[in-house]
Amino acid sequence: MEIGVVGKPNVGKSTFFSAATLVDVDIANYPFTTIDANVGVSYAIAEHPCKELGCKPNPQNYEYRDGKALIPIKMIDVAGLVPGAHEGRGLGNKFLDDLRMASALIHVIDATGKTDAEGQPTDYHDPVEDIEFLEREIDYWIYGILKKGWEKFAKRIKLQHMKLEQAIADHLSGIGVTEEDVWEAIHKVGLPGDPTKWSDEDLLSFVRELRKINKPIIIAANKADAATDEQIKRLIEEGRKRGYIVVPTSAAAELTLRKAAKAGFIEYIPGSSDFKIVKKMNPKQEKALQLIKEKVLDRFGSTGVQEVINRAVFELLNLIPVYPVQDENKLTDQFGNVLPHVYLLPKGSTPRDLAYKVHTDLGKTFLYAVNARTKRRVGEDYELGFNDIIKIVATAK
Repeated sequence: MEIGVVGKPNVGKSTFFSAATLVDVDIANYPFTTIDANVGVSYAIAEHPCKELGCKPNPQNYEYRDGKALIPIKMIDVAGLVPGAHEGRGLGNKFLDDLRMASALIHVIDATGKTDAEGQPTDYHDPVEDIEFLEREIDYWIYGILKKGWEKFAKRIKLQHMKLEQAIADHLSGIGVTEEDVWEAIHKVGLPGDPTKWSDEDLLSFVRELRKINKPIIIAANKADAATDEQIKRLIEEGRKRGYIVVPTSAAAELTLRKAAKAGFIEYIPGSSDFKIVKKMNPKQEKALQLIKEKVLDRFGSTGVQEVINRAVFELLNLIPVYPVQDENKLTDQFGNVLPHVYLLPKGSTPRDLAYKVHTDLGKTFLYAVNARTKRRVGEDYELGFNDIIKIVATAK
């Protein structure tokens, strides 16, 4: 799974990425600082079952801190986007190419309105327009892929009695579109089963719905500490009208806190509303941290960066963490490690889905599962819950 960090130049996109991953990137106040995509690892953070059960985990594919599981997520920071990117303006073709396999997008906007559509400083630019223009660029990018040769493609589907959803999904497999995505978009728009009857407007309506399904977006209203309460409130309301989650963020504050924690000056868990100073700093450093506490943490409850990531994973993508074990009583694997692995699965997944996630052979030979909390046997139709601990029972090879 990959999450793309997107937005026009100079809104703090690369700062957000650096704060989320602690990967050093070029951060400067001019357009197209990012040319080649930066790739790093961030974390979705959830309460760990051991906090409730009183156990001590031995994590193998995640991190554990103060009762929380830090689950790794691949993140990509792509070149800044400007209007007309789908036609190749700016670094548009590269931008869109880098987003092909992203499961979700974090759209970083300048909540203060001090950056124009091209990424240049300005007195005021409506950030709501940035939300709309990103939608438009991605829509026309996907539309362009489909529209090219559409008439011949649609006729072939009809003449060869091809399954419509499968044919379109295969055509768009390069951007991560699935058959289920296509089916859902077609039915939401209410299009006929004969693609030769689709008008250009039908195709564009289909693409808009497909983008919402395949490339869902969450808004990071960045530089929130420099924005007024009225600006933040308006962004949240306008985003809600368009079906978006909007989170006030200060990527610069988060980056400062994470670097201070890495250097050993403070104890800080991403997403927290406070930090603890554990090592003496110079007066300038202490003042900077105090300003972050007053202007960001006390005002918003956090820097917002971790909230954006968590909500992208757990709300936007509807994923849940599930822990497989071999011993449902000791909550261990075959080597005695307590809750060593966690997997993110789509809400509605079953124990068999978990079995396949662990290993293909385990999925093929699946018999039943045991819920380690209740010690009850569950079948393959059982719907997994958030933080479930599951033992998979399979036949011998």
